[in-house]
Amino acid sequence: MTPSNLDHDLFLLRYAGEVTTKGKGTRLQFQRRLGRNIQRALDSTGLEGSRVEREWSRIFVRAPKAAAMEVLPRIFGLQSFSPVVSRPWKTMEDIVDAGEELFGDQVVGKVFAVRTRRGGDKKWVPFRSAEVDRALGDRLYERSAGVDLENPDVWVRLEIRLGEVFFFQQSLASPGGLPLGTEGRALALVSGGFDSGVAAWNLLKRGVQLDYLFCNLGGTAHLEGVLRVMKLMAERWSYGYKPRLFAVDLQDAVAALQESTNPRYWQILLKRLMFQAADRVARRLRVEALVTGEAVGQVSSQTLRNLRVIEDATDFIVLRPLVGLNKDEIIDQARRIGTYELSAVVPEYCALEAKRPATHARLDDVLAEEAKLPEGLIQQALDRSEIIHLTRLDTADLSDPALAVDEIPADAVVIDLRSAIAYEGWHYPKARHLDYFDTQRSIQNFDEGTTYVLYCEVGLKSAHAAEILRRHGRTALHFRGGLRSILRYTAEQDAALAALASPVWFGD
Repeated sequence: MTPSNLDHDLFLLRYAGEVTTKGKGTRLQFQRRLGRNIQRALDSTGLEGSRVEREWSRIFVRAPKAAAMEVLPRIFGLQSFSPVVSRPWKTMEDIVDAGEELFGDQVVGKVFAVRTRRGGDKKWVPFRSAEVDRALGDRLYERSAGVDLENPDVWVRLEIRLGEVFFFQQSLASPGGLPLGTEGRALALVSGGFDSGVAAWNLLKRGVQLDYLFCNLGGTAHLEGVLRVMKLMAERWSYGYKPRLFAVDLQDAVAALQESTNPRYWQILLKRLMFQAADRVARRLRVEALVTGEAVGQVSSQTLRNLRVIEDATDFIVLRPLVGLNKDEIIDQARRIGTYELSAVVPEYCALEAKRPATHARLDDVLAEEAKLPEGLIQQALDRSEIIHLTRLDTADLSDPALAVDEIPADAVVIDLRSAIAYEGWHYPKARHLDYFDTQRSIQNFDEGTTYVLYCEVGLKSAHAAEILRRHGRTALHFRGGLRSILRYTAEQDAALAALASPVWFGD
């Protein structure tokens, strides 16, 4: 089924600055990889018919608005993008006429500004950008409330190329960085908390493909919490490859530490066991580095001395992108990338708390304690490990299946739990927006006699929010599969519904 009733619009994409500064050969390699990542990102929404065209200085995408607005803000290697309207031109008068047609009604009673850029080879544009600014500005001025070049109510932006001009109002941010997959592969140790998810994101931004290692200390509940976080990372930030999570149960190792070693060294010894497990998995995967969410001084095992002692357990380079950040800075990043809500409900699992943990351990002392542990402890854990392909993981397996629906009842109220920016870009017709954490604080605003259907990015937050509402006596469901599923569901409905759902870029 091709959901053609969701309009395909044109988007102009700008390369991140670091891509454009590379030498010609490297830049072409990066641009090819970025083009493939963009196509795969658009295809991942389930809406078909998207097309990506690369040029030396720009990328053009023809795609459904809903698909483009969902993925383009999360593709590494892009600096920004704009929904554009294209018009042909032969003379500057053609450009001015088209600009008046598109923006004449927009500037009525408002102050505006015109900004023109000549793209491509400027020799094919026989006039300067400032000339277009003045000519179109003069034409629009009579309808407007004046001009403000710093803070206008309406931006009128143009990019002129040979025979074609693109009009747009806004430039929307993408994350920048390097195209994912251009800087090799690494293995990230994750716990489901704020730190490891943010650390992974920062390495993905640098173009590094990641697989993940989770050392389980808390059984099934802990694993499910981690899978919720990493599923979101895989679906929303890992366009271009399919990450795996290696789940290693270290509960027996914890018991052995408690039984055989000095409590002062428990945390350091546990981290060394994790690094030993990571070292073996990394060798099997032939990656270049390990990644952790450690920050200097955050806990007793993260003093400089202890970090050095722990790192001695592996020959791999250990990358710590959060090493100099405060906790509040890490949490702010978690909010921005979308993992905060899921990480906030992952409990800390550790039975290895000591009254006076070693903060400046000597390697010889730690090795002496480590020698007390049974041989083969890590290999036994790895032999029982589980490999989880995150993009194949069915999120319905992580929640009560009775709460999930594949269609929306006619009388249901639909709630969108994504960010405000994502909601503005596209939302199910007449859906209300609600912050995930406001669900529990706003129970009194949910009527007992109403059916609510919630959806989010990948179906994890919506499932948890539905569970909360059910516990308070409300009738709540969540849309199975998250945004991808509800986009396809919308496309299968009435074409008029799809039109209502699409944002209007050149209207009030």
